[in-house]
Amino acid sequence: MNISRKLGILVFCGVPAIIGGGIIYGIAGSYTPVAVYEILLYFAAGAIIGK
Repeated sequence: MNISRKLGILVFCGVPAIIGGGIIYGIAGSYTPVAVYEILLYFAAGAIIGK
C-alpha cells in the first residue's frame, strides 16, 4: 500500500474521530467513553494500514 493511500485512510478515520467524539461526549457527558471510542478507531486504522 502506498503512502498516499495510508494518509487517505488516516484522514478517513480522523473525521469520525472528531465528529463521533463530539457526539459521544454529548450523549455520555464524560470523556471516558470518548477515549474508548478513540482507541477503538486507532486500532481499526492501524489494522487497515498494517495490511
